Amino acid sequence: LMNRFIEDTPPGQHLMWDKIKKMVDKNTNGKYPAPYAIMECVKYGLSHPNGLDKFKKEREEFAKLAATSESEALIGIFDGMTKMKKHSSDADPIDVKKVAIMGAGLMGAGIAQVTAEKGYEVLLKDRDDASLGRGLSYMNDNWGKRQKRRRMTQYQYNLNTSRVTPLSDDTESWKRHFSGADLVIEAVFENLELKRKIVQQVESVTPDHCVFATNTSAIPIGDIAAPGPEVRRPENIVGMHYFSPVPSMPLLEIIPHSGTSEEALATAFAVGTRQGKTCVVVKDVPGFYVNRCLGPILVEVSALVKEGVPLEKLDKAMTNFGMPVGPITLCDEVGVDVAAKVSTYLSNADLGVRMGGGDVSLLSDMVEKGWLGRKSKQGFFTYTGKKGKKIGPEVTSFLKEFNGGKVSDMSETDIQDRIASRLVNEAAKCLEDKIIENPAAGDIGLVFGIGFAPFKGGPFRYLDSVGVSSYVDRMNGFADTLGEQFEPCQLLKDYAASGKKFHG
Repeated sequence: LMNRFIEDTPPGQHLMWDKIKKMVDKNTNGKYPAPYAIMECVKYGLSHPNGLDKFKKEREEFAKLAATSESEALIGIFDGMTKMKKHSSDADPIDVKKVAIMGAGLMGAGIAQVTAEKGYEVLLKDRDDASLGRGLSYMNDNWGKRQKRRRMTQYQYNLNTSRVTPLSDDTESWKRHFSGADLVIEAVFENLELKRKIVQQVESVTPDHCVFATNTSAIPIGDIAAPGPEVRRPENIVGMHYFSPVPSMPLLEIIPHSGTSEEALATAFAVGTRQGKTCVVVKDVPGFYVNRCLGPILVEVSALVKEGVPLEKLDKAMTNFGMPVGPITLCDEVGVDVAAKVSTYLSNADLGVRMGGGDVSLLSDMVEKGWLGRKSKQGFFTYTGKKGKKIGPEVTSFLKEFNGGKVSDMSETDIQDRIASRLVNEAAKCLEDKIIENPAAGDIGLVFGIGFAPFKGGPFRYLDSVGVSSYVDRMNGFADTLGEQFEPCQLLKDYAASGKKFHG
């Protein structure tokens, strides 16, 4: 009876379509026209069940969608993904059968999970059984949830768990197990001395062909592979920078240092691709590509907070721009301590004035207070339960002290342009400095790495759509009023002067 009311009466149909529209609005934020066109086609088909008009309506809507900028952007992402499946090296990868993961924390366990799922034999090692147990629980919980939702069979669950061999420092046979490893992926703390010690330890027990990959997010690969008593096979060392949480983040940055062999690079690329990642090869520089672009955003967000822009307004502005979450929520999700480390590290690196204009002590002061984000239940937001979050009185008081009680009524467009321009300019500078190979790699890196609005196609397609010349003018306006951190890089100036586009 209820179904007949909903499907066969005008009031019922109105309620149904209103509910569907709200669901689509929630999932797309109104940024993707295709779901709305599908709704219109279904509505039309239900009201015109006879004849061929309903098929004509579908053809017309499809033709309209094919001509949209969103369609062009999303096709560009698909083409970019296809392009990223190949890399420039002609070398053959080694035949990897056994992969060892050093470190069973969140990153290490995530890497072990996606590796085991793709059929590799996995060795997961940590210093003690307690640390190892937490890593195994993480994997088993993830697989258990998928099994409950019927996205994984019991057989597949058993197969995945059987491929993982847990090892600790106390396991007498760990060296024998590692003697058969073809690839070792290190995911330990961000400490250069520790990582070089791990290299020494691994090289002493693995075969000569074994590739050593480090999952560092900041330390130059060249420093880890630098000649010394700890490193005997620097040509086998390469960076494989995964993003957290590893099972759901599709991007993998592969970073060769100046002495990395083509075979090691090809091996990292082949394993990453088989793990289901889209691999982007980037130059060995501080922050690599994605974090290097993230640094200026963090600085600009601190500048906007200093000027008194409310946190909720910052988040809303960037979700309306097309980001999956706003910058404040992003800091809380990845960890305020991680954001502080990235911003501080890059401020002292080679970006110069491009990391200026803000006050990143905002983040380091929060870390000192123990406000680490969602993981500590307190960051910019205070977290309660699974979904509850609000800005508490302590944070409000802290921000008043930070910005002197200022309250800004800055327009949403200005907020969006100030944050996005810092990101886009750094992406273009990375292309100028050959940190990334081409605009397609730059687009894929930021769409998959930080969720740059997919319907805009990435920073370079976004520049093509709004016009490089007008964007450079906008940045020059900011530079005149706010400072040299907004100065467009030379590549953007050249493209603006010539009218050239990044994509055809």
